[in-house]
Order: sequence, then structure tokens, then C-alpha cells
Amino acid sequence: MKYTCLGNTGLNVSRLGLGGTSYGMRHDVVGWRPDTPDGRAEAINTIRYALDQGINYVDTAPAYGDGLSEQIVGAALRGRREQVVLASKVSPDLDAAGIRSSVQDSLRRLQTTWLDVIQFHGGTYSPEQTRRLLNDGPLETLEALRDEGKVRFLGFTSTEDQWPSAGMMRSERFDMCQLQYNLIQQAAAQHALPTAAAMGLGVAVMRPLASGAWGELTRALAFPWDNDEQACRVALRFLLSDSRVHVINAGMRFVHEVQANVRWINNDEPTFDVAQLPRSVGQRYRRDTKTTL
Repeated sequence: MKYTCLGNTGLNVSRLGLGGTSYGMRHDVVGWRPDTPDGRAEAINTIRYALDQGINYVDTAPAYGDGLSEQIVGAALRGRREQVVLASKVSPDLDAAGIRSSVQDSLRRLQTTWLDVIQFHGGTYSPEQTRRLLNDGPLETLEALRDEGKVRFLGFTSTEDQWPSAGMMRSERFDMCQLQYNLIQQAAAQHALPTAAAMGLGVAVMRPLASGAWGELTRALAFPWDNDEQACRVALRFLLSDSRVHVINAGMRFVHEVQANVRWINNDEPTFDVAQLPRSVGQRYRRDTKTTL
């Protein structure tokens, strides 16, 4: 497994992370039911297999199945907690008391006394919400929990519209962020990723396959790949090739999915830094013509 440092945290993390959404949600099409005894056992087996392959970053949240994902992750990590960089989340809409209660419940479900990373579980951050989080107590509560040893590093997640999250990044009070970034949804490349890199923030990415949209698109366009696995490999190679990305959080339900993703991550050696790809027309003209527009 390949490893890197998560921004300025000093945490040595695997390039491939284990996303916990699937462990809290059923997927009847593929026969995935973590809310049943057999499904729970299979999920625990998959997580432990992933750890055996060197994956050491595990990301979950109380919102995934009303705590089910955290319960399953906690059971899987029993006896192996020290091997893992464990990340969970808390709603940004809670007050100080609610945040404390949520984090304590997460610790109980995860069967641990500390979280390596706690993140505000948000989508986009309006100026008003950013002001409230930074100045009205929520972030101060997380900082207090950090001082108490309940959490080690602070972060936030951002999905659809990531430009407003720049205010969170520039506050210098967060250690990492988790962004939606993939071959279809590349908005993070314009503003969020450059800002995170400039601030020394660790970057984890979610939805590397665009929640299935990437495979659906390639199939709809009749792209001449032999199978979906090749499309998945290209999507992972894209993220692995971006120097601003530290952890690729992938939802892996079954052992064979772990095997495939680990093989691709380990065997692919980036030859081009996606961070250097010109994103705007002006950038492309400047690179291609060597002139200033």
C-alpha cells in the first residue's frame, strides 16, 4: 500500500481510504444488507480484510444508517484500533451541547476513546453558516474536545458547491477537509484544492466514482472499454495523479472490491500531476501559445 502524510497533521495515511457510507445503507440491487446479521458479518470481514491489505484510513459518520456504520466499524476495529487513522463527523447544525453529545455517541459506537479526525458533516458553507461555525461556538467546542484528548485533528466535508468553503480553509483552524472530486465533478480543482494546498490542509476526497455516475456515463457513451473495472481504474488513476489529494475514500462493500482497488492503487505510478492541468481557457492559451492574454 502507498502512504503519504495528511497535509501538516503528521498522520501517515494510506492513499486509499475506506469510506463508511456503505456500512450504514442497504443496496438491494447488489444484495447488500448491513442491517442484517449476515450482512453485518460480511461488512466486518471486508473492513478487516482492507486493514490486512494496508488500508489505514477509515472514514464514517453517525448519519450513515443512524449510527449503524459506526457500530460496524467499531466492531471491525476491535483489537486493531491503534493501526487505524479513524475519522468521523458531526452535524454543523448542532449547538455546543449537541456536538459534545454526538461525539460521545460516536466514540461509544466506535468502541474507542478518541477520534483521529472529526469533521463537520456539511455540503456547502454560506457566509452566514461559516461565521456561525467559526465564531458562535461549534468550532470552539471541537477545539475543546481536542484539548481534552477526545479528538486529535479537525476538518470539514464539502460536496456540491465548494467555493464558499474557502472561508473555512483560510481560518487556519482546520487541519484537513474532505471534498467531492472526481472525473465528472471537478469544481474542487478550480478553488478548493489550490486553497487547501496553500494552507497546508490534508485533503481526502469522497465519491471517486461520482456515486456510480462515472460508470453510467461511460456505458451510456458506449466507451470502448472491456468492462466497468477499466472505467474504475481510470477514475482512481485520475485522483492518484493529483498531488493535492492525500486520501481517496472509496466505498467498498465486498472483499473483491477491496482487492481490485488495492491492486490499481499499488500498480499505478502517476507520470503526470493533474494539479498542473490548465483548467480555464485563459490558462490553456497561455500554456499553448506562450503569450499573455
